[in-house]
Amino acid sequence: MKILIDADGCPVTEFAVKLANTYKIKALIFCDTSHEFAIDGAKVITVSKGADSADFALVNKAETGDIVITQDYGLAAMALAKRATVITQNGLIINDFNIDNLLYSRHMAKKARRSGMHLKGPSKRTKEQDTAFELSLIHISEPTRHAQIS
Repeated sequence: MKILIDADGCPVTEFAVKLANTYKIKALIFCDTSHEFAIDGAKVITVSKGADSADFALVNKAETGDIVITQDYGLAAMALAKRATVITQNGLIINDFNIDNLLYSRHMAKKARRSGMHLKGPSKRTKEQDTAFELSLIHISEPTRHAQIS
């Protein structure tokens, strides 16, 4: 099992790597050449800049049982197809039951923007969002920790 992080604008990268190190899980950070990361305890995989290049690199490394951290629903759908567990930076666990609605809402927002509608961007990140992410990541990581000890 690995934790794969879509580091593109991801505010929880450091916590995810810290948790991975605590549970002795390999952490991989994926980004393109427009971002720089150097976090102890994680391997950074930097790919050429391009549309979704980091996403495709991440999904190519994903395997059954891995944890993928992303806010990109397209990447989440691909990771689910690889039987990975997917979590957003706000702690939402994406699964086969909610991915269709998430992809549909993304499609409708894109359609609205193309028609000239201005959509409100995300609000400022809150401590509650950090806590929700931390609790969700701990929850999905813990069973592996117990399995590794046995």
